[in-house]
Amino acid sequence: MSFDLEQDLNQRREQNLYRRTRMAQSPQAPVMEIDGHTYLTFCSNDYLGLANHPMLVKAFKHAADEFGVGSGAAHLVNGHSYYHEKLEEALAEFTGRDAAILFSTGYMANLGVVTALLDKQDGVFEDKWNHASLLDAGLLSGARFQRYLHNDMGNLGSRLKRSEARRKLIVTDGVFSMDGDWAQLDGVTELAKQNDAWVMVDDAHGLGVLGESGAGLCEAQNQSQDDVQILMGTLGKGMGTAGAFVAGSKELIEYLTNFARPYIYTTAMPAAIAAATLESINIVKNEPERRVHLQMLIKHFRDGAKQLGLNLMTSHTAIQPVLVGDAQQALNMSEALRQQGIMVTPIRPPTVPVGTARLRVTLSASHSLEQVNQLLDALAALSANTESN
Repeated sequence: MSFDLEQDLNQRREQNLYRRTRMAQSPQAPVMEIDGHTYLTFCSNDYLGLANHPMLVKAFKHAADEFGVGSGAAHLVNGHSYYHEKLEEALAEFTGRDAAILFSTGYMANLGVVTALLDKQDGVFEDKWNHASLLDAGLLSGARFQRYLHNDMGNLGSRLKRSEARRKLIVTDGVFSMDGDWAQLDGVTELAKQNDAWVMVDDAHGLGVLGESGAGLCEAQNQSQDDVQILMGTLGKGMGTAGAFVAGSKELIEYLTNFARPYIYTTAMPAAIAAATLESINIVKNEPERRVHLQMLIKHFRDGAKQLGLNLMTSHTAIQPVLVGDAQQALNMSEALRQQGIMVTPIRPPTVPVGTARLRVTLSASHSLEQVNQLLDALAALSANTESN
């Protein structure tokens, strides 16, 4: 028996779902060199423009001089440095939790938490539009896996009420990565209390951006550790570095230290990454003007897109999807923008449901108003050409 990989790849091509990597030849910024061309980009998750911030670069270099490049081992061997320890303490304080634990990626953090806490005696209840890592974690845990309708508290409540699981865990994205809307945590946490369940929030796209101090959706919606027992955040988006963490009670963090396999059996992130993230936390807390500017850009884009008659989704975050529908049309529109020197990623199935392909516009505090206007002008020209054809 052979693996006919080419047949599967050809099928992806025929369905306009084939993907390939592009090579960046400059740091993250609104204007980048990619594949030998200069583009104004609207596809990065660097929401606050920190990925190439000079203070983060300086902190990274200083720590690399102290600790080298690689951490050399897992956290539980001898890979856990002074900077890792200080970052865990800072993240716990920043998010209003008792303790925190670092993971090398958000995918690993989600797998680590859910598979450590649940088994076949338990039940996991996930929003239908959760990130793939959360869905995979739920399936791999062996627990009874249920997906409730997106942000539908009635559907979630009925599923919880019928469940006879030993442990019940409700899992939701904070900000949904493809739609840009956010979870209604007050409804989720109230149902959890009524049904003796825990809540886990993946705040990858809210951390740094939402809340008065940038601590994320839980801060913005006044959800404490008693409400949301498990808070996961990634550091490679709003925080501008790499890696992830889980924050919660000291008992939870001690439990994950002993039972989360992706933590136990993975080399720790470089100490220099942890040092740079400590600097990014300071910037997030002390420079709220970045979030203010980003919110202004979001409103400006939405107002302009509505005037053009574009089909926007209900999002007030940096993720602003323009719904297209057909995968080929989304590809064509993305390519037409690229020909004008603007990069916007087309999102197609299986990442989103069939018939909901879109252009995923992501805004950053590092964009200027003029650059957002340039995108709107390009979308206007694109719409005019589509109508004339």
